[in-house]
Formats: sequence, structure tokens, C-alpha cells
Amino acid sequence: MPLPQGAQRYTYADFCSWDDGERWELVDGAPYAMAPPSRFHQSISSNLHIQLGQFLKGKPCKVYASPIGVWLNTGTSGDTVFQPDIVVVCDDSKLDDSGIIGAPDMVVEILSPSSVRQDRLVKLLEYQKAGVREYWIVDPDSRTTSVHVLENGKYTINMYGDEGIAPVHVLEGCEISLPDLFEL
Repeated sequence: MPLPQGAQRYTYADFCSWDDGERWELVDGAPYAMAPPSRFHQSISSNLHIQLGQFLKGKPCKVYASPIGVWLNTGTSGDTVFQPDIVVVCDDSKLDDSGIIGAPDMVVEILSPSSVRQDRLVKLLEYQKAGVREYWIVDPDSRTTSVHVLENGKYTINMYGDEGIAPVHVLEGCEISLPDLFEL
């Protein structure tokens, strides 16, 4: 998404210098303020983090909850930085004290009224382009989860309701209990 003519373009280095107490993301150098999440949003995030954390205990992959910076184009000149709700990283070389450099193996975004367009369109395309192998979009309002799995450079989509289980494709044997995910 190009910036309007004459608009200030920001980089990851600029992003790191902002200390205004607010959460921001960058898309192609354009800053986007992030609204505070709802209690149900935070409950879903916590429930998923617990399930993934239990599965990954003693395994090489790690799960992280927001706020953690993910910059998809590397280096401090990078101009796309996201703060996903949940990320799973299986390659330690992508971990840095300031966040995650490059594509995580799995990203989860939990929709908020202010983030629907960003999460379903902008981030989906950016994550696909960067090579994020699995991208979940959890919708608290409809209590649904769309699971996007990267195959040949494009996402295939599976939809789940709030019953049963959803497999995590990048973590063999990992299954997420959907009733537990949506428990408040």
C-alpha cells in the first residue's frame, strides 16, 4: 500500500525510537496505531498461548504473545513491522532481543473492530509474500477461525467454528481445542 505523495516514510529504526506508550505497526513505511484489545480478545489470546505453550514444552519451537515485533523485511531499513497476537518460531536465528526478524512459522491475529481490514487483507498478503507458513485469523464475534496454510506460495484456507479441534499444520501432532479457545 503506497504512502500518499509527500507523506513521511518510516523504517524499523524509526519504529524503535517511538516511546509514546502506544502500540504501532508499519506497513510499507506507513504507521498504524493499534487499538487496545477487548477482554474477550485477550482471553482468546491467552487460551491459545497456553495450548501452544503446553504442546511446545521441551520442543525447539517457541511461542510468543503480543506485544512482540515482527519485521518481515530484514534490517533496520525495513519498513514493515507487525505486532501479531501470537507467533510461533522454529528457527532460533530469527530471534533477536528486539523481536523476530523474518517470517515466523505461524502467526495468529485475533480480529478487533478496528483491525478487520488490516488482518484479512493487508496482513494476509504481507504474510503470504514473506513466507509465513501458517496464518490464523480468529474472529471473536462469529467465533470462527480461518486457517491459511502456505502451499506453493499461496494460502489455502480451512474454516472452523467453535466446536471440535483445529490442527496446527506447522506443528505435527498439535491440535487446538476450539471450545477451550473461545472460553471466556
